[in-house]
Amino acid sequence: MILSLFLGAMVGAILGLTGAGGGILAVPALVFGMNWPMQQATPVALIAVAGSAAIGALEAFRKRLVRYRAALFMAAAGVPTTVVGAFLARSLPQRLLLGLFAAVMLIVAVRLLRQTVRGRTAAPVPSHLCVARLNPATGRFDWTWKTAVALAATGSLTGLMTGMLGVGGGFIIVPMMRKLTDVSMHGIVATSLMVIALVGSGGVVATTLHGGAFPIQIALWFTAATAVGMLGGRLVSHRVAAHHVQIGFACTLVCVATGLMAKAVIA
Repeated sequence: MILSLFLGAMVGAILGLTGAGGGILAVPALVFGMNWPMQQATPVALIAVAGSAAIGALEAFRKRLVRYRAALFMAAAGVPTTVVGAFLARSLPQRLLLGLFAAVMLIVAVRLLRQTVRGRTAAPVPSHLCVARLNPATGRFDWTWKTAVALAATGSLTGLMTGMLGVGGGFIIVPMMRKLTDVSMHGIVATSLMVIALVGSGGVVATTLHGGAFPIQIALWFTAATAVGMLGGRLVSHRVAAHHVQIGFACTLVCVATGLMAKAVIA
C-alpha cells in the first residue's frame, strides 16, 4: 500500500506540473514499481488518470472553456473503440505491448522537445488542415460532415489507445485538435480533459470486462495519492518555467521508454 501511495503521488505531481499528458507515466510507474504486467496496470492507471482529468475538466467547465458538445461527440466515438483496444491488449504479447508503449512515449517526448524549441524561436502559424471551425457569431462549431469526421476520428483513435495501452489520450487529442480545429489552446486542453475522463472511464470498464485484473484497494489508494500529488504539482508549477518543465518531462519520458524497451527485451 505504501508503495502504491508513493507511486500515485509521484504520478500526480507530474500531472500537476505538466497537465493531462503526465498521465502517460501512470502505467510505467505500476509496471516498474509494482512489477505488474501491462494488462493489470492498465485499469488502475486509467482510474487515476480519468479521475484527475475529471477534476481538471470540472474546473475548466466553470471557466466556460470546455467544448462539451465536441467532447461528448468524441467520447461517443471513442468509448466503443476502447473495447477493441482492450481486446488487443489481452491478445498481443507482453513484449509487443511494452514496445508499443515505449514508442508512444518517445513520440510524445520528441513532440514536446520540438514544441519547446519552436515556441521560443517562432510564432505559431494557422494549420492548413483545419476543417472544424468555430462560428464567429455563436462561438460554436459549424457542424459539417468534415467537422464530424475530424472529431470522430480523434475520439476513435483516443479510445483505441486508451483501451490497448491504458493512456489518457491527451497526446492524441491535443495535437489533432490543434491541426483540425481553430479552437484556442486553452479550449483544446479543457476539452481534452473531458474526453479523457469519459473515454478513460469507458476504458476501465472495457479492460475489466476483458478479464483485466482489478485490485480495487490498490486502485483507490493509488487514485487518492494521485489527486493529492496533482494538487501539490499545481502549486509548484507556478514557480517553474514552462519550458523547463517540458524539457524535464521529455527527458523523463525518454528514460522511462528506454527502460520499457529493455524490459521488453529481457521479459
